[in-house]
Amino acid sequence: MIHVFETKEEASEASARFLIRAAKEAVQREGRFSVALTGGSSPKILYQLLAADPFRSQVPWEKTHIFWGDERSVPHDNEQNNARMSFKLLLDHVPVPPHQIHRMSGELPPGEAARQYGEILKKHFGEEAPQFDLILLGMGEDGHTASLFPGTPVLGEKDRWVAELFLKGQDMYRITLTAPLINQARQIVFQVFGENKAGVLKQVLEGPTQPEKLPSQLIKPDNGELHWFLDEAAAGQIANKMY
Repeated sequence: MIHVFETKEEASEASARFLIRAAKEAVQREGRFSVALTGGSSPKILYQLLAADPFRSQVPWEKTHIFWGDERSVPHDNEQNNARMSFKLLLDHVPVPPHQIHRMSGELPPGEAARQYGEILKKHFGEEAPQFDLILLGMGEDGHTASLFPGTPVLGEKDRWVAELFLKGQDMYRITLTAPLINQARQIVFQVFGENKAGVLKQVLEGPTQPEKLPSQLIKPDNGELHWFLDEAAAGQIANKMY
């Protein structure tokens, strides 16, 4: 489903309300809320909104478990670390029990970090394939999401829940949840803002299926829901906004 708002601020407020509703439903259903956060610029307003009232007081933080969709292989105190940004804007300001925050260890060798995070997911979800209540995603100008980048081997991963990859263009390793795991979530929320994303967003939503070039096309929930929260600038080239 596509949700278009005039500004990214309005889209972020709607995303906050959506997350709060998902959290309350998950706690009622399972006694806990398992959410995977994302990095990049798109979620920053959302995190700031959730860190302050009136939204802050509406989230069942004490029953929330925080994960991440991907991470760069850099230490936690590095400015490029996704978790660091999430702590700075959100987690340092809300009462999530520390043992319920499960970050990817970017300071470890990437293969070890991916293996370790897989074990963390197994401990939380059990041996069955993990089903997050909500996964937040952004999309890059190249159509990537999480650390699923065009032309990388991880796009074809079928068995692992978490994988490492090396990006030649950035000369950096990354760790990411894989597409099959993401697609098992109950709710998947993309936030995409800005005119610079309009062209690739149109290709992802309305163009031919070519996930090797546009990895965001891999995200098709098995039994859950897929929601796109867009501002008018990002949605400007979409022909059919009623999905």
